[in-house]
Amino acid sequence: MSVSLPPGTAPIKPQFLLSYQTDDVPDDDAAEGSTSHADGRRDVDPRDQETEGGGKKISGAQRRKIAKEERKNKRGANKGRRFQKVRDEVELCWRIASGNTCDFGSEYVVLVFASGIWYSLPCERRCRFTHDIAAYLAAKPKDIHFPSPADLIDCPPFVKSSSEDEEMTVREYQENGLLNLVVDEEKKARVVAAETEVNFIGPNTLRKIRTKKFPCPIADAYLKELQTIPDDDKKETQVQSITLENETAPNPTQAHTEGVKDATKFEVSEDKSKNISQVDSPDVPMRSVEKKRLHWAGKTYLAPLTTVGNLPFRRLCVDYGADITCGEMGLAMSFLQGSKEEWSLVRRHPSESIFGVQIAGSKPSLLVPAAEIIGRECAGNLDFVDINCGCPIDLVYKTGSGSALLDAAGKLGKIIVGMNKALGDIPVTVKLRTGVKDGRNTAHKLMPRLGPEWNTAALTLHGRTRQQRYTKLADWDYVKQCVEAVRAREAEEDLPPVPIFGGGDCFSSEDYWSKMEDYGVDGVMIGRGALIKPWIFTEVKERREWDISSRERLELVRKVCSKLNECSHMMLTAEYLLVCGVRFEVHFGSDTAGVNTTRRYLCEALSFQYRYIPIGLLECLPGRLNDRAPSFRGRDELETLLASGDSRDWVRISEMFLGPAPETWTFTPKHKSNAYGNEESQG
Repeated sequence: MSVSLPPGTAPIKPQFLLSYQTDDVPDDDAAEGSTSHADGRRDVDPRDQETEGGGKKISGAQRRKIAKEERKNKRGANKGRRFQKVRDEVELCWRIASGNTCDFGSEYVVLVFASGIWYSLPCERRCRFTHDIAAYLAAKPKDIHFPSPADLIDCPPFVKSSSEDEEMTVREYQENGLLNLVVDEEKKARVVAAETEVNFIGPNTLRKIRTKKFPCPIADAYLKELQTIPDDDKKETQVQSITLENETAPNPTQAHTEGVKDATKFEVSEDKSKNISQVDSPDVPMRSVEKKRLHWAGKTYLAPLTTVGNLPFRRLCVDYGADITCGEMGLAMSFLQGSKEEWSLVRRHPSESIFGVQIAGSKPSLLVPAAEIIGRECAGNLDFVDINCGCPIDLVYKTGSGSALLDAAGKLGKIIVGMNKALGDIPVTVKLRTGVKDGRNTAHKLMPRLGPEWNTAALTLHGRTRQQRYTKLADWDYVKQCVEAVRAREAEEDLPPVPIFGGGDCFSSEDYWSKMEDYGVDGVMIGRGALIKPWIFTEVKERREWDISSRERLELVRKVCSKLNECSHMMLTAEYLLVCGVRFEVHFGSDTAGVNTTRRYLCEALSFQYRYIPIGLLECLPGRLNDRAPSFRGRDELETLLASGDSRDWVRISEMFLGPAPETWTFTPKHKSNAYGNEESQG
């Protein structure tokens, strides 16, 4: 017998209901606004850091006032979360662990100038980490034993305990004479080749970027040319005077033969000045017909997601059927400052068949040089670069980045043109929202210009305004209107169609395919739906709703742990496990600090996955993304545990795979939930 529930409540079968009281709606706005890298840094040109917006220098009192306002804006959204690192007593030098030689600890020669003479003096610099492998292995905690899928059960303790022999470390096996290590170098090489991440930016390159010694000739020439053009969004036609090619060329052959004749003002001035860009760039600028075309129709697309959408999570979604993946949003200014954290966002795993990087910034002087560096460092391992024109959070919007660009079409055009020039044959895509304010949709005016005028290779439209955030359902009728506007202009100018993806509220196979059929999009970008149920890509590919069991969901958690603990950089401690047939290469590090960083990101993932309501408990299908769940029990104890919104239970689940959490370790969820531990104690 059906139970009458309030509108917007998940229709759970009566036999599973514990209470008719619904849970609070998780604050996805707070979660989106709390990123791992947008920590209060202002998106301004590094050359203008002493000014506010590049204008008049501001006083110390003004800076303190701005800082106070920023702290006020961060309140209530857990944006200031900090996670204390719990370290080993003895830490091994990462250079030694990687099989290399540590430069620190050996003698260095320092040149000293005195009395007109240079003297060379020895100077010993020591590494603060140990180089004694034996001492490290003796002091380190036992390696974690990852259970196999057969060890997972749906009743307490949910993971079968291993036998004493299985828990013995490799070192103990050796000491007891039970195991002789044999390294299969050929197999080891194959594994490393198959698992090696790409786009790893080394410290020397970061140092060049940070000290502004990384050459950006194309960006420098483009920005120099822009200085002669008024920076006025109302004079948008000026953008066309600096386009990189004749966009109306009827075919590639004609465009090639008339390239010199139809060269633009920017190209001619570049040729006349004989600037440095000619040293590093082709003599003939890249034309739109030479750009790589994106054939994305019918492919599944995992949205770029803050914090949780890291490389291991993207790998998990690829396993479940995601075709296109994109890294977390990176800030252009932080890329130019050589931030190690920001540059980690461009790393790609070989399993990601189509991979892009998303970048946010407020003006060409930030985005164009950042794009040129990304294009050079990731050449051959990057399929597209996405410009974020949809981020709604205040921290980004108030700097003129993200969705603020929706109201600055002229500036956006200059950014896209410059990035196309800087990236060579790597396509530029744009992700945007319907507009800034509710009731004032503007995307139908902007989107038809992005491809024909500025050579954008693909478009993604989230069916909500910046002001709306997640408070209402996505407006898919307006998405359709925008698609029709773009297709009309392409037909009018006889242009090839660019892929257009829609986004918003896709939570099932039925949602996906109905949107594909009814709204004219080439695909649907999936964001929150993938965070809550990563197997949604399997549902889409197989056109079914998957009543996934609790044991299968726990296996997914095991995979998350496993992938968070895999890395291309093989640690020496991991090599012992590798030769025994167990891979424990670590994404965040194999020491205590790395394991607990893994624990933190696993809890971040569980803070979304607990919101999944098993479809076997629902009276009607499919489940809807924004339905509130009343208190319910699962079909077994494990299903009930996985539905818990208490972060202490998320930590309990992490301990099944990563061992007990240290007493000093804490976790503060992005959503407003009960925190594990005391955040105040984190200092």
